[in-house]
Amino acid sequence: MARKALLLILAGALLGLPLTAQDMTLDDVLAKHYEALGGVDNLKAVKSAVFKGNMTMGQGMEAPFTMTFLRPMMARLEFTMQGMTGVQAYDGEVAWMVMPFLGKNDPEEMADDQAKNMKEQADFDGPLVDWKDKGHQVELVGMEETEGTEAYKLKVDLANGDVRYHFLDSEYFISIKQEGKTEVQGNEVEFETILSDYKEVKGLMFPHSIESKPKGAPSGQVITIDTIELDGEVSSDLFAMPEVVTPDE
Repeated sequence: MARKALLLILAGALLGLPLTAQDMTLDDVLAKHYEALGGVDNLKAVKSAVFKGNMTMGQGMEAPFTMTFLRPMMARLEFTMQGMTGVQAYDGEVAWMVMPFLGKNDPEEMADDQAKNMKEQADFDGPLVDWKDKGHQVELVGMEETEGTEAYKLKVDLANGDVRYHFLDSEYFISIKQEGKTEVQGNEVEFETILSDYKEVKGLMFPHSIESKPKGAPSGQVITIDTIELDGEVSSDLFAMPEVVTPDE
C-alpha cells in the first residue's frame, strides 16, 4: 500500500514538471506564443491600430511612415520620401497604391503579386492566430538556432499558396525571425525578416524594430517604430481607393 502511494506521489511530481523542448507539441508552443503576445482575446479586441516610425533603406535613405489597420482586414501604409508621399492600401477587397516616385501620381490597383502581399499584411493578428479558420496549415518542424538563440521553427502553409517559416524564441515564445519566398515583379525572391526590441503597449507585445532583406544579405530595409496607438478613431474611408478625376470632369 505504501509502495502504491509512493508511486502515485512520484507520478504526480512528474506531471507537475514543465515541458521540455522535446516534449512540446504544436499546440503547446502556440499556447505559449499567444500568452507571450498578451493573450489572443486581448489581441482580437483591438479594433484599430496606428504605427508611426521611420524606414531606413539602402544608401542611408530614410522615409517616415504611418501604418494603419482597421478590422476586418484593412491596412494602409503611407510614407514620405524625397518630398513625395506614397500610399499602399487594402480596403478588404481591393489593393491599391499611389507611387509618385515611379511617376504614378494617380491611384491604381496593385498587380496580383503586390496585392497578395498587401492582403497578407492586412491580417493584424498574423497567420498563427486562428490559423485553421483562415485556411492555413501550421507544422512544428523542430528546434533550430537562429539569431543566436534556440527557437521553435514553424512551417506555415498560407491559404494563398505561399510558405512561411516562423521562428519563436524558445524561452520567451515571441517571433524573432520569419523566412519565406515572395514574388517581386514576376521574380521569386527569398527573404528573411528579423523582429526585435519588443515593447508592451496596453498589455500587448509588439516588435519595434523590423529588418527585412533578401535571405543571406548583410542588411536590408529597417523599420523602426516610434509610437503605436491602439483603438483610436479610424474611418474606413481612409482605405478606399480614391476615384481618378480626369480633366474632362
